[in-house]
Amino acid sequence: MSINWKKIGLFAGGTLFGTAGVKILSSKDAKKVYTGCTAAVLRAKDCVMKTATTIQENAGDIYAEAKDINEARAAKEEEFEDTAGEE
Repeated sequence: MSINWKKIGLFAGGTLFGTAGVKILSSKDAKKVYTGCTAAVLRAKDCVMKTATTIQENAGDIYAEAKDINEARAAKEEEFEDTAGEE
């Protein structure tokens, strides 16, 4: 049975890198970066939600105006049919 030093070295290196990574990710500076990124995401979410609300309101207005146009058109067609039938 031979010892595979390459695998042992990779394991040790991975463990060391993982331990250092955890220390780096939990540092005060890293937390500041996470906080800043989270704040930016929340601002972006607010912006997207405002835009979505505006689009919904505009779509509602467009729909209502389109219904009005079609109702007016239908009324004119009925009026035209009534006058054409009298002749």
